[in-house]
Parts: sequence; C-alpha cells; structure tokens
Amino acid sequence: MRVGLVCPYTWDVPGGVQGHIRDLAETLQSFGHDVSVITPADDEDALPEYAVSAGRAVPVPYNGSVARLCFGVLSAGRVRRWLREGGFDVVHVHEPAAPSLGLLACWAADDPLVGTFHTSISRSRAMVAAYPILQTALEKIHGRVAVSEAARRTLVEHLGGDAVLIPNGVHVGRFADAEPLPGWPGDGGAIGFLGRLDEPRKGLAVLLEAFHRVAEHRPTTRLLIAGPGDVDQVRRSLDSDIRDRITFLGRVSEQDKVRMLHSVDVYVAPNTGGESFGVVLLEAMAAGTPVVASDLDAFRTVLDGGRAGRLFPPGDSERLARVLLELLDDEAQRVQLAAAGRERVRSYDWPVVARAVVRVYETVALDLSPLAEG
Repeated sequence: MRVGLVCPYTWDVPGGVQGHIRDLAETLQSFGHDVSVITPADDEDALPEYAVSAGRAVPVPYNGSVARLCFGVLSAGRVRRWLREGGFDVVHVHEPAAPSLGLLACWAADDPLVGTFHTSISRSRAMVAAYPILQTALEKIHGRVAVSEAARRTLVEHLGGDAVLIPNGVHVGRFADAEPLPGWPGDGGAIGFLGRLDEPRKGLAVLLEAFHRVAEHRPTTRLLIAGPGDVDQVRRSLDSDIRDRITFLGRVSEQDKVRMLHSVDVYVAPNTGGESFGVVLLEAMAAGTPVVASDLDAFRTVLDGGRAGRLFPPGDSERLARVLLELLDDEAQRVQLAAAGRERVRSYDWPVVARAVVRVYETVALDLSPLAEG
C-alpha cells in the first residue's frame, strides 16, 4: 500500500505528534508499505529519506503550548504537488483541525483520507468559531482515529462525528535495556522528569516543590531533569539547599532518553492538564521504571486506573511528595509497579498499534474502491 502521512508540526523540534508519525512511518515500512511524509522543516537536509519539506514553520500559540506550524500559499502548493506526485492509496492526516499542513491536505486531496486527532481541549471558543471553515475539510475525512478518549471527546464535542480509538505506540524493545548514565541512580535514590522546562502544564514547578519535601526526609535523594528550556533560569530559582542535588541534562537524544529512564528509581509526570495521552509514561514503563503521574484522564487510562503506576491529584505537591517518599522507601512496591508497567505496555507496542491503523486504511480504501461504489 502507498501511504502518505501529513505532519502538522515542524520535524526539527521533537514532540509527541512528530514522534508518533516517525514511528508509524518506520513501522509501516517494516511491514512492506511504501510511505512518504510531508512536514514543516527548517532544515530539509536533516529529514529522513521518506520525508519531504513543505516549508519553514512559524511559532503559534496552540493548546497551552507553542506549536511550530506551516500554513500559506507556498506550503499549499507543495502539499498539492506532493499529493499529485504521490499516487497514494490513502492519505493519513494528523491533527487535521490544526491550522497547518493537515488542513491544507484535506482541502486539496482527492485520495481516501484518514485523520488522527491527538489534541485534548476542554473548551475552545476559537475552535467553535472556526468550525464552518474546518467543516469543509473535515467532512472529506473517510476514517477518523483518536489516540485517546480525551482526544475523541474533544472531536465529538467541538467538531462532531466520532472516531475509532487507536492509542499512541512505543517501541518496547528499544527501551528494555540500557546502561544508566554515569553515577546514577546512586544509593540515595533518584527521581526523573522529562519535559519542556518553560511549559507550565508539564508541571515541573509542582515536582520541584515536592522535591523540597522529599529532600527534607531523604538527604541523599537526587532529581534528574531532561528537556529543552532555560536551564540557568530554572537553576537560579532553586533554593541553595537543593540546587546541588538536581542535575539538568537539557535536550536529550533518543538514546540518552532511554539511558535517563534507566538512571532513576521513579519517573514522575506532574503535568497539570491539556494532555490527551502520555507517551513518556509508556517509555518509562517499557524501561521498567516505576511511574508516578498526575491523575489526568489520559494518564489514568495509560496506567490502567493506577494498577500500572501511582496517581496523585494534579498540582498537589504535598501528595506527590508523600507518594515519592513511600516508593523510595519500598523497593518491593517499585518492583511490583515495574512488572505491572512492563505487562501493560505490551499492548502499546508499535507493531500492535500499526496493525490497527492499517485495518483502518484497508477499510477506507475498500469502501471507496470502484467495485464498492458500484
């Protein structure tokens, strides 16, 4: 099958949607499918061989973050040419409601269309106001996919229609074994965090406040933080009594991310909201690292209602500190959570997820075939 994937966000800046599309493309290729991705890109030379650029992206505030999107006459022309030359059996658009390439592809495509919705938004006046414009594109989508119940609910409430649930995936085998970073986790225990430092909804401030409480009871426990952002600004905001116990890695490669997850005793996702899934939870589970996460709908689903990880009320640093102290003092509980996480994550392995996506492709292509129409 010849598959065209449309990425809405710039390939140069790592993110959950870009990672999803990359892993889906490479898994589909491993199945023998012919795949092409069109994406915004600032550095075309850094794109993988299966991807083409639709032009440079611009930063736009979107869903509590800043997304780098691509929308305009030049991009529209490149999308049309990619569609015309692609000869696709199916075009798979990600985030078709975002003001980027997915919307352009929906307007321009005559091929069978599948759309995947990643975003979870509680209320959006902008989306409601834009609905008449979006409808002209979204009504062309023949198969709709949502990565979580939260994303499906956003689709139903704001845009109408429904979708089949197919979650994000993770390459379980890639995370199973890795050497910890030098000197980690250490005898006093280590806590890990991965996320943008300057994005409030990722919850780093909640974790830092909780770590103050943990540090009072465990003087040798350390915190390992990875992710882009102004490290110096965060470090200056720390009290001197914990500053030396926190290590910042900055932006990490995929390989170092795996090593980072094997370098801590507990991984924390203190996000405060706006999350439709939780890929990093899957990655930590695949690494065998016990997970503590905010009790968001999306995270609760990934963690099987708390059976594959511990949950705490979003924003409650005091409760987070208590959970961390309990886990760091209880190796048996950490072992049990690690085992439950490894078992849970097997259903999210990319070959399993990609086969479900292919079934949607096949259904859409069959329903729109000349034989079916006849």
